[in-house]
Parts: sequence; C-alpha cells; structure tokens
Amino acid sequence: MTLRQFRYFVAVAESGSVAAASRLLNIAQSAVTKSMQELEDELGRRLFERSPRGMLLTPEGHRFLANAHKVLATVAEATRERSEGGGGLAGTLAVGVTSLVAGYYLSELFSRYRRSCPRVDVLVVEDTPRFLEHLLINGELDVAMMLSNALTEPQALVAETLTRSPSRVWLPSDHPLTQQSELTLADCADCDHVVLEADRIDELMAAVWTRLQLRRRTILRTTSLEAVRSLVGAGAGIALLPDFLYRPWTLDAEHVEVRPLRDALSTVDVGLVWRRGSGIKPAAAEFIEMAREGSRSRRF
Repeated sequence: MTLRQFRYFVAVAESGSVAAASRLLNIAQSAVTKSMQELEDELGRRLFERSPRGMLLTPEGHRFLANAHKVLATVAEATRERSEGGGGLAGTLAVGVTSLVAGYYLSELFSRYRRSCPRVDVLVVEDTPRFLEHLLINGELDVAMMLSNALTEPQALVAETLTRSPSRVWLPSDHPLTQQSELTLADCADCDHVVLEADRIDELMAAVWTRLQLRRRTILRTTSLEAVRSLVGAGAGIALLPDFLYRPWTLDAEHVEVRPLRDALSTVDVGLVWRRGSGIKPAAAEFIEMAREGSRSRRF
C-alpha cells in the first residue's frame, strides 16, 4: 500500500468519479482505475459502489476515507520543516469556535497544534457566531473557526475559507422523494421541515427560499443536530443541511437518506476569521498555517 494510493483514493472519494479525480490529479483515468482496483484487492473489501452516477463510497469506504485523511495529514505534518514551525513558540492562543464547527473540524487541528506547539497555552471559546465576532473585534480572541460566508461584520474581519459544503436534502428512508436521484426546492416545498437553527445555517437557507419565492412548511426549529437526525429518521419531516454534517457510516444511514439539489444554492463555507488590520501574533499565525495545511491535504 502506497501514499499514492491514499492520495488517489481521497481524490476519487471526494470528487465522486474517476474522471474528475484524474483531472484533479492530472494523470490518466486508467492509472486511477488501476490504483483503486489494486487498493481494494489489497484490503480485501469493496470501497466503492460503481454506478452511472459515479463512484459512491461503501460503508467500508467511508471508514477508510477517515483513516486516509489521518495518514495524509500525519505525513504532511512529519515532512514540514519544524525548524521554521511552531516548536519554539510560547505564550497564549485564544481560539473561538461555533458548536457545529467544534464537532466536525476542531478536534484534529487542535490535537495537532498541541503536539506541535506544546509551550503555547490554548484557550478555546465556544459561542454563537455573533458573539465570536464581538470577541474578535474587541481583541479577546486571536482567531475563530466558523462559517466564513455569513458574517455580520465583514468590514471589520478577515475571512479565509477552508472548505465549501453544498446543501443536500435529508429524507426518511421510506419517503416518496427518495425515488428521485436529485431534487429541487420546489419538490421539497410541500413537505414538513425540521429546521436546524445553528451557526446561521438557517439564515443562509431562508434567503434561498425567499429568492426562489417558495415557502417551506416548518414543524420544528431546533439548535440540536441530534434532534434533527432523530426526527428525520423517525419520519417527522425532511431537512436541508450542509453536506459536512451527514455521516453515512453511522446508524443514521439506516433511517436517513440524502439527495442533492438541482437548484443553484450558496455553499456553507467553513473557515478562519480574525480581526482586520491587527497584527497576527506568531502563535495564531502557526494555527492558521496548520489549518491551511489540513485543508490542502483534504482533512477539512
């Protein structure tokens, strides 16, 4: 098993097709196909379901993808020039994070930073997006990880996107709309909706409904992602959520299915935010660079 296979696998898994992966990697499709076949043979299990829609990950494939990200991130970390990195840094770093980002993007970056900069005292503050912006502007936080395309004070802040996530429709597994391979918002308008009110995700979606002059039938608003998962799985309604929140290898996949949207919707962008015009101290600069590195290795 080689690092090249890991890189090819991640490219196919995240692009959804061999053709797209070959363009991304700038190599022949036959080389990607052969590498994936060899990888599955070595592991003794299928990582992909081949279909007219492309290469879809199996549950084993999803688990292997998580491990592949870790391998590539570890290699990237090991090959960095630590003499120019954060090993000698000291002081404090105050990081802000929203609840959803904390659960999906912070843990790996936080642990890597602590290993790389053991003499930096890291304080993590979890709060609402609006309050994190307030803390950034007041200089009480050095940097925050949050939705980077839904700021209320963009003129006072710098935002750098690490990943963009399209929204998809979450459906009960027995819902009639699961018979369709993709949906429109018009298809969803007459359904009962469970709305997640967290990290300004609903604000982004509400603007789309207004732009398309459609109205959704909302039965519940909640700040709990677990409540959304449970209610959708139980058949109470459907939900429109960014793709990064869906975990198909969990038990939820037995009760919840997702479908892409044909409508041109804004992505939900997760990134770094810091105060405009203020100097970035070394401990924060190292955190930012490590986050960029994770994004380049597709950890984010």
